[in-house]
Amino acid sequence: MNANTLRFSAYFGAFYLTLGAFLPYFPVWLEGRGISAEWIGWIGAAGYAGRFLISPIAARWSDKARLQRHPIRAMALTALVAFAMHLPTSSPWPLLVLAFFASACFFGQIPLADAFAMRESRAGKIPFGPVRAFGSAVFVIANFTAGALLDLTGSESVIVFVVTGAAFVVVSAFTLPDGEPADAEAGQKIDWVQFGRLVRGPLGWALLASACIQGGHGFYYYFSTLAWEAQGHSKLIIGALWATGVMIEIAFLWWSGKGVLGRMSPAQLLGVGALGSLLRWGLTALGPPLPFLFMLQLLHALTYAATYIGFLRFAVEAIPQRHTATVQAINSALSGGVVMALASVASGYAFAWAGAGGFVIMLVPAAIGLVAAIALHRVSALPSGKEID
Repeated sequence: MNANTLRFSAYFGAFYLTLGAFLPYFPVWLEGRGISAEWIGWIGAAGYAGRFLISPIAARWSDKARLQRHPIRAMALTALVAFAMHLPTSSPWPLLVLAFFASACFFGQIPLADAFAMRESRAGKIPFGPVRAFGSAVFVIANFTAGALLDLTGSESVIVFVVTGAAFVVVSAFTLPDGEPADAEAGQKIDWVQFGRLVRGPLGWALLASACIQGGHGFYYYFSTLAWEAQGHSKLIIGALWATGVMIEIAFLWWSGKGVLGRMSPAQLLGVGALGSLLRWGLTALGPPLPFLFMLQLLHALTYAATYIGFLRFAVEAIPQRHTATVQAINSALSGGVVMALASVASGYAFAWAGAGGFVIMLVPAAIGLVAAIALHRVSALPSGKEID
C-alpha cells in the first residue's frame, strides 16, 4: 500500500467516522435539546440547502485549483468551526443557520474528494473502490460506538463525537497529496450553452434519477432512528440496523468493478437502485418485525451504492475529465440538496403524523427516479468510455 493510498484512506476514514455519528444520531441530539420533529425537519432542510448552494461553487474551484486539496482543506476547517458552534446552542433558528454552514462545508467535501480520488485512481496512483470502502467500514465502527455512547451518556455525546471527528477530518485533509488540475483546460470557463444541451440529454436524466433515488433516503437519514426507537428498539439495535446497510454497501463498492456489476451500464445501476428503493421504503413503512427489518437493510446496496456507482460511472464515461468535480457536485447539490431538503421537510411532518409509517412518502422520489433511469437507458447511445465533448 503506497503513501497516497494511506492518505486518502485516512481522509475517508475520518470523514465517515464523523458521518457515522452525525447521520443517524444528530436528530436525536436535536430532540434532546428540545427541538420538535417539525423543526428537526426544517433544520435538516437548511443543511441540504447549504449543500445545494455551496457544493457547485466549491467543485468549480476544485476543477480550476492548482492544488486540489486546498478546497477540501478550507471546507474541512469551516465545517469544524460550524460544528463546534453547535455546542452552546439550543434555539431552533440559530441551529438552522449553523446547520446550513456545517452541512454545506462538511458534505460539500465529498464530491471534491470523490473526484480527486477518482482522478488519482485513473492515473494508477490509488485503488478507488477499496479506499472508498474503507470509509464505509469506519462508518460502521462509528455507528456502533456513537450508539453505545448514547445509551451510556445520553444525547449530548453525539455533538462531542461529531466535533472530534471533524477535527480528525481537518488533520487528514492536510495530509492529502497536492493534486493537480484535471488537464490543461481545467481553468477554462464552462460553456453553459453547451452544458445546457447536455442537461437536456443523457446528463439530465442521469442527474434526475440519481437525485430522486438518493433524495429518497431523506426520511431514513433524519427520522429512522427516532421512528425505530419509538417502536421499542434500543440504540444498539438501531446501530446494528444502520451497520447492516453500510456493510452491504461496502461489499457492493468492493465488487462494483467486477463480474456482472462491472458490466452493468449506468442506467441499469440507477434502475436497480430505484427498484430497490420502491421495495425498501414501501415495506419498511409497514413496520415489519426486526428480522425482516434487517433483511430490508440489505437493499441499501441498491438504494445507495448502486445509485452512487451508477452516476459516478456515467460521469467517468460521458463527461470530460476537466468537469468531473463540477458534475459530481451538481449531482450532490441536487440529490443531497434540493430533493433531500424537500424530503427532510416532508419527513418531519410525516413522522409527526405517522411515525415509522412516514417512510411511505419516500416512494414518490423513488418512482420518479425509476422513470428517469428508464429514460436514460433509452436515450444513452454512447459507447462505453466515450466522453461528451
